[in-house]
Amino acid sequence: MKTLRAIIFCFLLFSSFSCLKTSSTLETCKNAVCQSSEAVIRFPFRIDKRQPETCGFPGFDLTCDMTSQTLLNLPSSGDFTVQGIDYGEQEIWINDPNTCLPKRLLSLNLTGSPFRAGFSEDFTFFNCSLDYLKYKLNPIACMSGSNYTVFATNSARVITYLSTCGKIGTFSVPVEWTFHQEVMSSDLDDHLRLKWDRPGCGSCELRGGKCGFKTNSTKVVCSSLNQRGIPRGARYAITVGVGVPAIMCLIGLLCCMCGRLKPLTMRRTSLPEFNSIGAPQPGIVKGLDVATLAAYPKIVLSESRRLPQPDDSTCSICLSDYRPKEILKTIPECQHCFHANCIDEWLKLNATCPICRKSPQ
Repeated sequence: MKTLRAIIFCFLLFSSFSCLKTSSTLETCKNAVCQSSEAVIRFPFRIDKRQPETCGFPGFDLTCDMTSQTLLNLPSSGDFTVQGIDYGEQEIWINDPNTCLPKRLLSLNLTGSPFRAGFSEDFTFFNCSLDYLKYKLNPIACMSGSNYTVFATNSARVITYLSTCGKIGTFSVPVEWTFHQEVMSSDLDDHLRLKWDRPGCGSCELRGGKCGFKTNSTKVVCSSLNQRGIPRGARYAITVGVGVPAIMCLIGLLCCMCGRLKPLTMRRTSLPEFNSIGAPQPGIVKGLDVATLAAYPKIVLSESRRLPQPDDSTCSICLSDYRPKEILKTIPECQHCFHANCIDEWLKLNATCPICRKSPQ
């Protein structure tokens, strides 16, 4: 009877371990890039002619141009370069291939695409004479000429100053959610931030899963966490926590079958006595949860690599210099910036800023 129970226990243990290696029910799709410095493309996006149609959701097709830049086509507005994709937050950052994004804003139309503006600000565009440069405003160079200059602002005060200029119009511009200050004349050529709602794979991505079409189906599912998708530390924990007990179970089963297993009912006096009162354990500062990390402000670094703190040019976690188009995160309490992936891993384990050691609220 005891041998039978041991066999059943080992079978269940091996079954649960084998589940970790079960092949995914998703379509087999590999990640792709137009070039190594570009965004990694996976579901719901796909690169046309490089990935099968089943690897992307309708409306999320991308292409690579002649210079290997990743392009997104908005049906009513044309092609834009892809600067970055946040699959967990379901956001994409795009820019103008001809480096004049403010001009594209005048005709931006998201109709017919799966994207929407997460947050918007109304900017008024003016066509002024060169005399208006005396206000020390920042003109839009790519829209200005030799005898006129173009400004864009969301400031009511500046709109009053420029009221004698030719008004081009007021346009709703997708901006960062932290964008709340008055802008005298904005540098609008960093990027556009757009969101998508369907397919809703954000929660799957944040849990470390993989989203995609179920094999031979049009249903979108989130795969089980497989070993390739689990961090190295988690894989080690699974190996130790499941593999070692399984091996010990097998050894015990073999000993039992060979008649070498000692009786399980041993006298209590044969076991050493342990003191149940242990030494007090030091307090552990727990890391932040996924929801809190996801709410931290993100920045897609522009070509100018401007950050809230001018001397901040290196990630203090990985010690690598920031490069254009990289996604950074800011800790709101101290405004220190880091690579998004670096600070996420840090704050999951340590709920303090790596630089000033302030504890985020």
